[in-house]
Amino acid sequence: MALSSAEIKELNIAKTFLESPGLVAKVSDFVGRPIESGLKTLPESWSEPLNDITRKSIEKALDIALLTMDKVGQGTSSNWRHKLAVGASGATGGAFGLPALLIELPVSTTIMLRSIADIARSEGEDLQCPDGRLQCVQVLALGGKVKGGDGTESGYFAARAALAKSISEAAAHLAKMGLTESGAPAIVRLISKVAARFSIVVSEKAAAQAVPLVGALGGAVINMLFIDHFQDMGRGHFIVRRLERLHGQAVVRQHFDSL
Repeated sequence: MALSSAEIKELNIAKTFLESPGLVAKVSDFVGRPIESGLKTLPESWSEPLNDITRKSIEKALDIALLTMDKVGQGTSSNWRHKLAVGASGATGGAFGLPALLIELPVSTTIMLRSIADIARSEGEDLQCPDGRLQCVQVLALGGKVKGGDGTESGYFAARAALAKSISEAAAHLAKMGLTESGAPAIVRLISKVAARFSIVVSEKAAAQAVPLVGALGGAVINMLFIDHFQDMGRGHFIVRRLERLHGQAVVRQHFDSL
């Protein structure tokens, strides 16, 4: 069944979110200077700690996804409540610089995942099933564009395809073994793939917070831009998912590409 005019408008909104400028562009507008150069000035010694804390943040987010996501509130999603909470944690990061990121990032990621779950539920996603919860974790991998084999940046559907097998295997394992079983190889593989993509945006966030004189206020705003970016990714993803449940992925993909 073809999409209605209203559904096409919704899909257009989703595509706008999913193809919006990344965190680098948003933060560059805020600080008034390119952040790409800041990525090059990050100390090499920070690469390993950043990757480590990113992975640990994903692990913590996954634990929350498995155990508590079905307890998110009812009604429309509360984006601003989550933005304010993340902004408060970002103020700490801005005040104390890069070292504070090691403490602040897990907190920010946890709040951000709760916001994504809130959005998912508002779009009709079933958070009581493993796949629905893992789809929330997958959103963290949608915000960082990576270069494909042909040198082009992979888009939304390419990112989903890259994670599809890992999501399916992890969901099947959790459905069989229970929601408290989070250390199996299928789960570890999923965490690794999500963390590899999420770390791209985390590095951008770290570069922004390393800009001199950003301070506590700047750190709060950067964190609000950080969660705003992933709220957009989540809204777009779960609009597409809702339409796919009604019309099938092939039909939705065809309309998506034609917009």
